[in-house]
Amino acid sequence: MRSTSFLLLGVASAAPHQFGRRDVAVSGSAEGFASSVTGGGSATAVYPTTTDELVSYLGDDEARVIVLNQEFDFTGTEGTTTSSGCSPWGTGSACQIAINQNDWCTNYQPDAPVVSSITYDAAGVEGITVASDKTILGEGTNGVIKGKGLRMANGVSNIIIQNIHVTDINPQYVWGGDAITVDGADLIWIDHVKTSLIGRQHIVLGTESSGRVTISNNEIDGQTSWSATCDGNHYWAMYFTGSNDQITMKGNYVHHTSGRGPKVGGEGNTALHAVNNYFGPSTGHNFEIGTGAYVLAEGNVFDGVPSPVEDSITGQLFTADDTSACTSALGRACVANSLVDSGTFSGSSSGILADFNSNVAAAESTSEVSSTVPSSAGVGTI
Repeated sequence: MRSTSFLLLGVASAAPHQFGRRDVAVSGSAEGFASSVTGGGSATAVYPTTTDELVSYLGDDEARVIVLNQEFDFTGTEGTTTSSGCSPWGTGSACQIAINQNDWCTNYQPDAPVVSSITYDAAGVEGITVASDKTILGEGTNGVIKGKGLRMANGVSNIIIQNIHVTDINPQYVWGGDAITVDGADLIWIDHVKTSLIGRQHIVLGTESSGRVTISNNEIDGQTSWSATCDGNHYWAMYFTGSNDQITMKGNYVHHTSGRGPKVGGEGNTALHAVNNYFGPSTGHNFEIGTGAYVLAEGNVFDGVPSPVEDSITGQLFTADDTSACTSALGRACVANSLVDSGTFSGSSSGILADFNSNVAAAESTSEVSSTVPSSAGVGTI
């Protein structure tokens, strides 16, 4: 499903500890809206060995190729925080607790049972700052960031994140932290990343413009011991609520979730091309489509999803039931979605297709999606 072209990157050779390392390369190229991303380009690769060194490389003003060949464990690096919270979804052991961040419990859940004292890891609350012109690559399955996410904000651009695993960010607690945040950025490619055991969002595009973003071949693993639905399926999967965002979401495996997988719209205009993703199993809904959302969904597989989309659609959705409607706008027919042991998924807003006539990703058959995506998405498969 992915391109066989490679962007070859240099390998550091000046330092003695770099000798003997194999060449490192970005695999494939971004499809869709972020197709022109180059990341760190041909910069000499660096291999951080400590959390401090990783933070420094990610945040400096040099173009970089940063290779992760070990686990970087941020738990405990910033101490712990103790605050109050609440239990809006129940008090059972399988239910997440909400931290009263920015008085969220006080303002939005005033009737929920109060939790007087919560102690959580402070490092997880805000992700590592990633500056412009960076490529972040994992070697095999070794590139792991534990206890802290990545954050691209405040005008940064041209960033590639590929083949890493972000995990264990205060999973018991809502508002405990996000895995990957994009908020006021452009040209971001997130590819072959696995996210698991996250307190809040696995991938979030914030209220500021996130520009052109491609999210491809990732595994959103919602299996957890604590969830807002108290059933082992994570509710807060993906949240795309920016302003004038253009998002390509292709070839992702989104499983064991119960909601917001993804939530689109609500703040500004967001065009989302969701193509060839594999959704399921789920205990709730995947798409939540709010005002300002324009969603073209084609060639996706829903397997064991009770509600592929929430009923209260206030944005616009086209699900390619009429596959010929795409021909004039996209230059090819659309691919219908596949629903297996799942609820209905249908939207006829074909007028939005003009929003997807530039850099549109290719669409493959749903049989190809079923046979390849669950095994090829995520870390360690390239």
